[in-house]
Amino acid sequence: MQQFIAKIGKGQKASKDLTWEEAKQAMRLLIEGQATPVQVGAFLLAMRVKMESVTELAAFTSVARAYVPPLAVPKQLPLVDLPTYAGKQDTFHASVGAAIVAASAGAAILMHGYEGVPDRPGTAVALAKLGIPTDLAPKQVVEELTAKGFAYLDIAIYHPPVGRFLDLRRELGVRSFFHPVAKLLNPARAQSQVIGLTHPPYFEKMAEALKMLGCGRAALVRGVEGDPELSIAAATKLLEIREERVIPLLLQPKDFGLPLGSLQAMAAFPPSEGEQEAALLRRILRNQMRGGQHDWVVLNAALLLYAAGKAPSISAGVPMAQQAIESGAAARKLEELSGSHQLSAISTEARA
Repeated sequence: MQQFIAKIGKGQKASKDLTWEEAKQAMRLLIEGQATPVQVGAFLLAMRVKMESVTELAAFTSVARAYVPPLAVPKQLPLVDLPTYAGKQDTFHASVGAAIVAASAGAAILMHGYEGVPDRPGTAVALAKLGIPTDLAPKQVVEELTAKGFAYLDIAIYHPPVGRFLDLRRELGVRSFFHPVAKLLNPARAQSQVIGLTHPPYFEKMAEALKMLGCGRAALVRGVEGDPELSIAAATKLLEIREERVIPLLLQPKDFGLPLGSLQAMAAFPPSEGEQEAALLRRILRNQMRGGQHDWVVLNAALLLYAAGKAPSISAGVPMAQQAIESGAAARKLEELSGSHQLSAISTEARA
């Protein structure tokens, strides 16, 4: 490990990127616990200062994937991989509502994430408030996906080593390369991925890393607070990967026939008021709301339907998402996703 730390830790001018094989070897040492705690901290921080190269990101992800088998999801499922690792402070979890709407319109959405970012509740918190399970074992996740078209996977349950390294953020105070690696992990090896990013240096870099990993189709979104969400209140930068081409796009609500919304419409509830966010999402899914909040969920459901191949474009996905809500399909999907979990909880309480 010392040689790798020495190579990447010589400062911005003297440090060098690891080769593909060096990066893979370093990652194996980390995952297998062969690096000491001091070496782990030194390597993570030196890599953060230097910043990961495309090759390093792809190599780290390739090794992480090799330690855990992919989810055995049926190949014919129109599956979209939707990593959500940023957590929210200022806006509500539109991606949760969007995923449920998209699933009700025929897409299959695997949402995965991690609840370890201080003061930034993640999608698992929002899903749990809706009664949707967030602690399923990988086999159960496959069953939910296959039967219902949506499931949430806690990455710490699926890939404990990656979960442990994500936990180090609390000690280090900063993120490490394990955060982009988790987003690239693609547990079910879905043919389509929608990934949200915050930091500009990662934008093109992640696209190239995805290509190195053999990704066939993806949308990289300069998302709201780093989550994979198009904004309803501003233009959103997006890189689309299709057939090894990277296509840069600048998307605005008006491009899809939707009015420009406001930041107020996207606003979050305080962490102590999570039930209010759940109530908002229920009203949207039950077709009890109009306006910017409704439109924001519709816009992102349209993106997911396009990513799943259910709509020929995001524009075409908008009326599909609206129809899913207006027909009651989205409300029924929410009931389907939360019903068995709630019944199980009631049964457990009754036995007690």
